[in-house]
Amino acid sequence: MRYSISDTSLPHIVVVGGGFAGLAAIKKLNNKPFRVTLLDKHNYHTFQPLLYQVASGGLSADSIAYPFRRKTGAYPNIRFRMCSVESVDLENKKVITDRGAFAYDILIIAAGAQTNYYGNAQLEKFGLPLKSVPDALNLRSFIFQEFEEALLEAREADIKKRMHFVIAGGGPTGVELAGALAEIRKKVLPNDYRELLAQHMEVTLIEGNARLLSGMREKSGNLAKKYLEKLGVQVMLKTMVKNYDGSTLQVDGRDDILTDNVIWTAGVQGVQLAGIDAAAYGRGKRLLVDAYNRLQGREDVYVLGDLALMHADSNYPEGHPGVAQVAIQQAHHVVSNLLRSRKQLSMRPFHYKNKGSMATIGRHRAVVDLPRISFGGFIAWYIWMVIHLMTLVGFRNKFIVFVNWMWNYITYDRALRLIIRPFRTKTGDA
Repeated sequence: MRYSISDTSLPHIVVVGGGFAGLAAIKKLNNKPFRVTLLDKHNYHTFQPLLYQVASGGLSADSIAYPFRRKTGAYPNIRFRMCSVESVDLENKKVITDRGAFAYDILIIAAGAQTNYYGNAQLEKFGLPLKSVPDALNLRSFIFQEFEEALLEAREADIKKRMHFVIAGGGPTGVELAGALAEIRKKVLPNDYRELLAQHMEVTLIEGNARLLSGMREKSGNLAKKYLEKLGVQVMLKTMVKNYDGSTLQVDGRDDILTDNVIWTAGVQGVQLAGIDAAAYGRGKRLLVDAYNRLQGREDVYVLGDLALMHADSNYPEGHPGVAQVAIQQAHHVVSNLLRSRKQLSMRPFHYKNKGSMATIGRHRAVVDLPRISFGGFIAWYIWMVIHLMTLVGFRNKFIVFVNWMWNYITYDRALRLIIRPFRTKTGDA
């Protein structure tokens, strides 16, 4: 049977957010007995694990972004609307957007997470985030602008200040970006900027915990540190950022760091939606959900991915990690439960099945945590590439990324060193 978006007898599901959870949900809802509307402020899905490669000139933005309509256009019971969600009216069962209100029978909130500056307005003003495609393009422009500006500086101190890149946050994004910048210093700088000395470019990675990659096993964190230091990255552990004024970075227990470039990957928090009571939020501004991913106190509202905080999974009593696999598994599980409910069957609680995690640190270096083993090196790097190629959305994107990676591998050349739109953090103008 073929279901239609125009069949008003079907229950209407509104999905807020087209990240990993939202996209997995609509794919699973294709031609199922529901009408579905996907809402997102962008018209594309972002493959966030590869944002750092866009920022460092290794990939083009369109190779990690996938238009929603390429999916929804083929799904008879699903439509997409590009709009920004302003609030949720739980009592009247409506989602209020800048393009009008959308009534729902079932609401799936998969709005994801946003950068957390922990209330520091200076860091928010001057720090460079990396959570979206526009962020990655801004950062790419800014990196190569700094090289161009360094060529115009007369004083060595000013050159070093422009070429000192500090990354705050030792999670996968911070570790991978630090490795990418270290490879730019090694391969791009000597060829493209021969008037600059490679030793003037510094890459510093700051982490508040005692080790890197705190979401992975200790062995992986230690290996990542070893690989980064071999690439010439200065790793500062047990170090908390205090403030940044666009020129001087203040950290606890250490001398101030003079730099024009602070890249903030140190924290995320859930996207807050107006209309949902503050008591519904838990740690990290994530919404508290029951064992079925339902918003506490509501049977018609489900929360998925980074925004969901579940204590009912006995293996993860403090909540699930903010990774793509959690979001995808929760989306599949919720849709399965909705279909069971349609058949008058009882719903099943969610339990996350950890398939492993990984991070790459430059050429031939990566770390992989599988359920029973951790390892690093070339094999881990190869596995990282294969897994990411497999999980990219769309054949075109897989092909483009593969070709780019092969070109980079053979030539050591990051070809996308374009300053398309100059970016200035101090004014906020792009």
